[in-house]
Amino acid sequence: MIVVEEEGGIVLDKVELRLGSNNFRFDCRLPAGVIIAVTGPSGSGKSTFLNLVAGFETPDAGQVRIAGENVTERHPSERPVSIIFQDNNLFGHLDLFTNVGLGINPSLKLGATDRQTISDALQRVGLGDYERRMPGMLSGGERQRAAFARTLVRQKPVLLMDEPFAALDPGLRLSMANLLLELHQEAGNTILIVTHDPDELRRLADHAIFIDNGKILLEAPIEEFLTRTDVQALSDFLTA
Repeated sequence: MIVVEEEGGIVLDKVELRLGSNNFRFDCRLPAGVIIAVTGPSGSGKSTFLNLVAGFETPDAGQVRIAGENVTERHPSERPVSIIFQDNNLFGHLDLFTNVGLGINPSLKLGATDRQTISDALQRVGLGDYERRMPGMLSGGERQRAAFARTLVRQKPVLLMDEPFAALDPGLRLSMANLLLELHQEAGNTILIVTHDPDELRRLADHAIFIDNGKILLEAPIEEFLTRTDVQALSDFLTA
């Protein structure tokens, strides 16, 4: 059953933001506990949408609410979210164990339980023997798995992903998508994933929004989203 805002959903309530000559207006109520794809043409505002949820941008008007709480003025570190970027955001001078440990405590003050949690997370994503390897020694897929491990130890109810698989070859994209689905089923978290790939949208999403020119043209469960024919820009995207 899809759960609404009070139990973990994401709400952008009449949010407005001006960046240079670009105006963004977002108004939506997204369900909790599902994977939500954020799609649209390049430059349409997808990453800006994600940045507003994450707290990297503060709206000029309106509210951002997560799980019923107003987080509009909260710093990103104070929001109940984890983030995976396309470049995985791993520190090249730190080994995997330490990179994942930053998700628990940025000062790396880790107790025995924390260290076991880190080891368990790396084991879960197939990197149990890689704790002391440096990011530069890993393939793109392995770096992505390490980023997943860090979100596991953070245990936040919302995961934001900005085209996390874009730099991977098709085989790795499919492997990472399957791992994401497995981890989501285990955690039951809410995932917002920006994607340009219609196949990725169909494979992953339970719900989707389509953004164009800084506005949400459609928000709907995936079955409806994929069959709507009244939004020409969406039809063009799905048939690209």
